[in-house]
Amino acid sequence: MSVTPSTILIVEDDAIVRMLIVDVLEELEFVVLEAADAEEALKVVENNQQTIDLMMTDMGLPGMSGKELADQVRQLRPALPILFASGYAENIDVPAGMQVIAKPFSIDQLRDKVKSMLPAA
Repeated sequence: MSVTPSTILIVEDDAIVRMLIVDVLEELEFVVLEAADAEEALKVVENNQQTIDLMMTDMGLPGMSGKELADQVRQLRPALPILFASGYAENIDVPAGMQVIAKPFSIDQLRDKVKSMLPAA
């Protein structure tokens, strides 16, 4: 019996950072969706055909912040776990079901944080 890999939506406006995160997560055998900004991410989330198990978003997005994006996403998918990536993690107060990873983070930190937020397979 094969296990369906978890799907993670990455929202990061820096193309190089986004590419690195995607590469790491794909190597860990996750299915990864990408968005360069909040508007793109909302289109992915609004597509109910796509399963998303976790959204990881940068806090400092152009236009709408990661927190504002999370608020809108939670209206569409209330149970979706959300991971914020921020260089200012110690100053962030996050609601239940949301966590923060401080930038810069290691591959091991990213792997452990993502796995801790996903339902046990």
